[in-house]
Amino acid sequence: MRYVSTRAIDSGSHAASLPFCDAVLTGLADDGGLLVPERIPSLKAQLDELQGCTYQQIAFKVMSSFVDDLPPADLQALIARSYSSFNHELVTPLVAVGDLHILELFHGPTLAFKDIALQFLGNLFEHTLQQSQTTLNLLGATSGDTGSAAIAGVRGKERINIFVLYPQGRVSPLQERQMTTVLDENVQSLAIQGSFDDCQTIVKTAFSDLAFKRQYHLGAVNSVNWARILAQVVYYFSAWVQLGCPSRFEVAVPTGNFGNIFAGYVAKAMGLPIAHLILATNQNDILHRFFSTGRYHRGPVSATLSPAMDIQVASNFERYLYYLFDGQASKVREFMQAFASKGVASVNFNTASVDASFKSGSVSDEATKQTIKETYHQEGYLADPHTAVGLAVARQVRDPSLPLVCLATAHPAKFDDALRSALGNQVEAKHEALEALRDAPTRKTALAADPAAVKAFIAAHKAGQG
Repeated sequence: MRYVSTRAIDSGSHAASLPFCDAVLTGLADDGGLLVPERIPSLKAQLDELQGCTYQQIAFKVMSSFVDDLPPADLQALIARSYSSFNHELVTPLVAVGDLHILELFHGPTLAFKDIALQFLGNLFEHTLQQSQTTLNLLGATSGDTGSAAIAGVRGKERINIFVLYPQGRVSPLQERQMTTVLDENVQSLAIQGSFDDCQTIVKTAFSDLAFKRQYHLGAVNSVNWARILAQVVYYFSAWVQLGCPSRFEVAVPTGNFGNIFAGYVAKAMGLPIAHLILATNQNDILHRFFSTGRYHRGPVSATLSPAMDIQVASNFERYLYYLFDGQASKVREFMQAFASKGVASVNFNTASVDASFKSGSVSDEATKQTIKETYHQEGYLADPHTAVGLAVARQVRDPSLPLVCLATAHPAKFDDALRSALGNQVEAKHEALEALRDAPTRKTALAADPAAVKAFIAAHKAGQG
């Protein structure tokens, strides 16, 4: 399997393609595009073989379809090591809640769904760097959980330094402490004076400076890295198996950067019988508006109770466009150039012909709080605000004749302020791992939303060139 850029002039050219391990180390393509597999393999004829499999066995079956430059035994070992750090034997258990099921993705080290991909990616980086005897400076932006999960995946690992940018004051206090209490020498938490979109722009600017990227061996931990998407594809198959392998089902996905739901799109393309992916957003609804109108229009970023979704530029959306345009990179480039210059770009379809794979909706903070309250009082289940967004939209647009799975993206204790806003003092969500952070020493560096300042910091704290 080879990987090509969404913006490549000739996406079918082997000269412009990379094997899996090189694609992982490259992160963002040199032309500014995102790397995608040259084809999406089908597992449709092999779905029955997944019944009764463990999460790790499902992961090997799914991932090996995309990976042919790692010995199978090495891939199996990486999978086993990555999910040994989770505190549930099923890794992503499915829980019945009323007339639907919730797939809990928060049983990893930092209590967020990002652990599922980033524990694997950290081990994959370490393995690949050891094989090549090279070093890597990882750069990523976070709106909440990605940063702490990325740090947990690579802290203390040799040959790797990590630089995580987050918007100062726009992540929850506990999310910030999950990053800043990690004092390992190879970890740098950078508090940027701006929005998450500012952080993301700085990261893309650094990667687009090809001389800088090569000199400092930059690698990506955001979901622009294909390995992140690949690891997330797995839990859609696991949900289906735990659900009893229905002939069709729907999945509701709270999403801001489009990575989580794009993994579901890949799973569906591989043959998993997902009838619809329900895209759920908060009032930062650029994705919902696109799937309603075909118009991708940047608006101001609003601060909400679900901060990881406070995004107006969805970095993984470009991968979806590549497949929507049947691999025509010229159309992707034209769309992305229009969006970059004008803040708006459109696809020529009307609402009757929008991709039938998706349903979508958006909800306000008030609706999010109401969903937290109703789900707790009626079903006895405590949902974090991002999961509540998914539940709220799913209840609006679901097909009641089909089984429904909602993805729970974070442990509710990470958002105690939002829970108090919804439930008052009726419930106190706590987790011992988070409580241990409250009085721990911290380290962070505040920087302006300036690519030059961030690049200078990386240059001063880079990993040794070994």
